[in-house]
Parts: sequence; structure tokens; C-alpha cells
Amino acid sequence: MSSFNRPIVMLDFETTGISYSDRITEVAALRIVDGKITDRFVSLVNCGVRIPAFITQLTGISQAMVNKAPPASEVVPALIEFIGDHALSAHNASFDAKFLLAESQRLNLIPRHQGLFCTLKLSRRLFPDMSNYKLATIAQSLGIRFQGTAHRAEADAEVSAHLLIHIAQHLAKTCKMQQIDLTLLDKISKTVAAQVPDLLIKHIQK
Repeated sequence: MSSFNRPIVMLDFETTGISYSDRITEVAALRIVDGKITDRFVSLVNCGVRIPAFITQLTGISQAMVNKAPPASEVVPALIEFIGDHALSAHNASFDAKFLLAESQRLNLIPRHQGLFCTLKLSRRLFPDMSNYKLATIAQSLGIRFQGTAHRAEADAEVSAHLLIHIAQHLAKTCKMQQIDLTLLDKISKTVAAQVPDLLIKHIQK
């Protein structure tokens, strides 16, 4: 089975909003090794703030649910430990990385992950003909099924993980190799979509 040369942890947060001052309400982190999800960290999070009604409507996460959840002071250190120094990925990765950093800084912690890869950005580069790059649209186009409820952390992380695995398979087939070096993902992310085919041809010819 095609895979990446290093483990990657797929991360997804549900939050009270999109600004730097908002807080996380749920987290899911799925470790991908050798093309498979091998381990997962999933938890609701009590950050001691009120959840807006529109967030409950969107995610199904209620105030009562987070009130019973472990506090961020327990969840965030455990999450950082779970991720370790592996590479990190997310769909719209800058959003999740921003919240990971903000929650870590509140506890005077520093995440140790090595590398950040965005499945949204990679999908734009590798699958340029899609109508849009929302996770649900990409999943439907590629035949990836949601196993739970969209806009819940574990379900979104699971679909994003299978999208990343699909990307590994796509690159393995295109480049005729079983193992994909994460440096290739970095190069693809920094290349405009129209130039990615030439990038992959040069990679094959190495």
C-alpha cells in the first residue's frame, strides 16, 4: 500500500468561532502510518466559555456537552503529547494550526510537530477541476464516505485522513513509487496548480 515516508497526524478542531480569541470545543487527531489510520485522540473540551447558538446548530455540540468535558488544561497537553514530533495535517490547516498554537500558548506549551500540510491546498493543486474545495465536496468527488456527522471533529478528521491517504495513492500512481517523501508534498503546496504536472514529471525523472 502506498504511504508517506513519515507518520502524519490529521487534526481537526471544532471551535466557538473563527477569531484568535475563540476557543476549542472538540478535537480529533488521527495518526496515519503506512497508509492506514493507526491511532486516534478524540475529546470534547471544556474551555469555560459559552457556546454560541449558531455553533450548536452547526455542530450539534451543546453547552451541556462541554460542561461535562475535561478542561483544556488536560486535553491540550495530552494532544501535544499525542502529536509529538510527527508531521501535522488538516483541511484548511492554517485554521487548526492557529488554534493549536493559541491553546498551547495559554498553557505556556510549545507544539513539537515537524511540518504542516494542508489537504485543501494539496487538493487544489492535484485535483484542479473540482467545483469547490469544501471537505464534503472533495469527499463526494473522490468517493470518500463520512462515517459520522459532518462538523464533528472525529468525522471531519477521518474524512480528511482518507483524503490524505488518497493523495498518497494518487502520487504513488502518478510518480510510480510506493513511498511518498513529505518533501514532495511541501513542493506541491508551494507550486501553482498549472505547474504541478511538470513538477511531478521532474520528480519522476530524478
